[in-house]
Amino acid sequence: MSYTVNHLKALESESIFILREVAAQFQNPAILFSGGKDSILVTYLAKKAFYPAAIPFPLVHVDTGHNFRETLEYRDKLVERLGAKLIVGSVQETIDGGRVAEEKGYNASRIRLQTTTLLDLIEKYRFDACIGGARRDEEKARAKERFFSHRDEFGQWDPKNQRPELWNLFNGRMHMGENFRIFPISNWTELDVWQYLAMEGIEMPSLYFSHKRRIFYRDGNWLAESPNIPMKPTERAEEMVVRFRTIGDITSTGATLSSASTLDDIIQEVAATRVTERGGRADDQRSETSMEDRKKEGYF
Repeated sequence: MSYTVNHLKALESESIFILREVAAQFQNPAILFSGGKDSILVTYLAKKAFYPAAIPFPLVHVDTGHNFRETLEYRDKLVERLGAKLIVGSVQETIDGGRVAEEKGYNASRIRLQTTTLLDLIEKYRFDACIGGARRDEEKARAKERFFSHRDEFGQWDPKNQRPELWNLFNGRMHMGENFRIFPISNWTELDVWQYLAMEGIEMPSLYFSHKRRIFYRDGNWLAESPNIPMKPTERAEEMVVRFRTIGDITSTGATLSSASTLDDIIQEVAATRVTERGGRADDQRSETSMEDRKKEGYF
């Protein structure tokens, strides 16, 4: 147990160092907040990094309009509890403004549309660094990222032209109009995240714990029944006991059949599984390079 605690404290120390580097090197950073466990972790690490002062970065949430109700309720309570500033960007407003076109059909999703909303927010508020909760073990495109990930004036990422990061030296220099994405928990694993959340006693959204929900099976995933997901004539929803390993747009977030009702249960389940947490994300299954393509366009 002492090894686990020491390991988690080392990860915490590294992440807090990076967050303080962001505050030192950039003029107007923000935390990209999805309501998922990783962005919650980053937010609490920021609280620790600058305590007793308030978190010096606003929380920025790109709302697809197809979020789980529980996610939005948790977000609002967290912001109130921490006294943080919240900025919400609406994908629906981006659609209504003619900036992007809504996808059609059974597999329609707003995941890709988030990019335009995010880039508009960065431009509007002139954020020069956006702090995210991505981890290298999540997905192969995530593994290519640096802690300080440079974006050009169009918000695009070039994985073949990244800056070296030697020891604890981070280069935040940029030209006018450029910005950075910062990933302070890159070296954490899913298991690390849950163990740390349990160690710190951090309250989590109810979606992560087992509960009854009407779901249906499509293309290898269990999806939540929702007015935002048109069902095929052959599909039938049924009530089952599930939880969610990731929290995102309801149209692409797969449920996991699970009886894990406590943090300890989740830790045991994650330690035993051989399926990545994003294995149930329908948006990642559109192509082998789906995530990397979106990141190159400016996605978080």
